[in-house]
Amino acid sequence: MSERREPKPRPAPIADPETEPFWSAAREGRLTVQRCTVCGAAQLYPRWRCLRCRGQVEWVDAGGGGTVYSFTVIRQNFSRSFRHLIPYVVALVDLDEGPRVMTNLVGVEPDDVRIGMRVRVRFEPVSEEASIPLFEPT
Repeated sequence: MSERREPKPRPAPIADPETEPFWSAAREGRLTVQRCTVCGAAQLYPRWRCLRCRGQVEWVDAGGGGTVYSFTVIRQNFSRSFRHLIPYVVALVDLDEGPRVMTNLVGVEPDDVRIGMRVRVRFEPVSEEASIPLFEPT
């Protein structure tokens, strides 16, 4: 007879020098993006230079709102870290500041998710040192 295993929590992120400011802000419950000091373009995921003009970037707080651009419903996952969440929604969300991020949608039935749905960020602690941004309907 096989032994029943408890679900593992979502994996905690591992910060590197480029992503550490993002994960520190997330731990504090703030969503941040990089903004170019030259052309003003916003970007996420972190890069050391602006993707548009190669200018310097700085971290700024984002409003936390966005729109579902696309999504899929995951109905099978063999990882113990995610199996207990099935079915769950993986979505591309266009932040109001411009960048598009991949995330999970929570607080909504998968069949109720729609392209164009307005969402807002919420943070889920995954360890003593880390929280991850997820999105829920507004």
